[in-house]
Amino acid sequence: MEKQDFPQDFVWGAATASYQIEGAWDEDGKGENIWDRFSHTPGKVEHGDTGDVACDHYHRWKDDIALMKSLGLRAYRFSTSWGRIFPEGRGSVNQAGLDFYSRLVDELLKNGITPYLTLYHWDLPQVLQDEGGWPARATAEAFVNYADFLSRMLGDRVKHWMTLNEPFVSALVGYLEGRHAPGHQDLDEMLAAAHHLLLAHGWSVPVIRSNAQEAEVGIVLNLNSMHPASKSTADRAAAWRDDGIVNRWYLDPLEGRGYPADISEHFDRPMKFIQTGDLDTIAVPLDFLGINYYTRRISRSDVISEEENEPRRVFPNPEHTEMGWEVYPPGLFETLARIHFDYNFPNLYITENGAAYPDTLDQDGKVHDPARIAYLQEHLKSLSKAIAIGVPVQGYFVWSLMDNFEWAHGFSKRFGIIYVDYENQERVLKSSAEWYRDVIATNRVPE
Repeated sequence: MEKQDFPQDFVWGAATASYQIEGAWDEDGKGENIWDRFSHTPGKVEHGDTGDVACDHYHRWKDDIALMKSLGLRAYRFSTSWGRIFPEGRGSVNQAGLDFYSRLVDELLKNGITPYLTLYHWDLPQVLQDEGGWPARATAEAFVNYADFLSRMLGDRVKHWMTLNEPFVSALVGYLEGRHAPGHQDLDEMLAAAHHLLLAHGWSVPVIRSNAQEAEVGIVLNLNSMHPASKSTADRAAAWRDDGIVNRWYLDPLEGRGYPADISEHFDRPMKFIQTGDLDTIAVPLDFLGINYYTRRISRSDVISEEENEPRRVFPNPEHTEMGWEVYPPGLFETLARIHFDYNFPNLYITENGAAYPDTLDQDGKVHDPARIAYLQEHLKSLSKAIAIGVPVQGYFVWSLMDNFEWAHGFSKRFGIIYVDYENQERVLKSSAEWYRDVIATNRVPE
């Protein structure tokens, strides 16, 4: 493999999520989910935006797949809306919802695009939230029923399954910080939610494998490389603690190590929701781990002892995306190398990587986004270096295929390589989409 080249069978794709693009929030029997409720609550989302229409993908899916094909995408990672399949979270099936995803999968395969299906990307049916949400064990049980049904219905065609997207965000941002649906702020709820998310994953993996022959099943985590702001003991301890909260709290139990003891001590909560056998269930062997990488974290302790008096030596780079995230491509290499050498997952995918910038439609009818191209190029170079040292990365999914509803930021942040005019739903390929098409065609990152 020459420098900047990728393996011949490398999977090039793009990713989206159901609530962020589909719209049709109350059409064809779909049930309300927590993001429907959250976005309709005043003050929760910038400018009062909602995903009611989003990118209208529910009606424009065929045209969107044609755009994917024009880019040469080999794979498409999407999520299914739980409430579109089971309006009440369990029980009666909404056939119209199932039919939508069945047609979507068929059209992808017809166009030579491999479907990578994520069962849960944050849009819990509201009725399950009303019964306790992810802090309740019953929600994990309901998820298994959902995973069982969908894998039986689509498993003959879908061979790549992801149970959850970013359980860290679902639990911490949704149940502790309150910035995401359902908007709660309770440490005990956060810890219970994180556990039941992982339990739902563990219970579902063997079910999916049983229903979908030759299926590969994994989970998607958002991971960061952690850097102490100095060599002081306090800063290094802060970085290790941050690593434990964001990374190890999910990686360790998936690997069979249980929850990290230092972080359990840090949280200092009883965690009585853990039952006998749960940790063995969570540690079910995976076919792959999906990694979402956007930036690094620099940890600076609030307390620096007088004896150390260590000045800060690590500062963020001046370049940031519109999300306020530092652009730090080496962190992708660091993250991949750490996962490969510290853990034992058989294969890895970059399931999300991308950047938000203030894109505009120019007078020539085009969208020029050189900053995004630079971001993607440098991260792909970092990825190539990781593969060159033996990290088993099988594919890369850019986030995102198109501009969409960016959760609490509404439509104010644009991550897509395809521009969406939300007034008329027109799609325009950005310069980054044309650049990515060339990367896929040549299987290498241009100098």
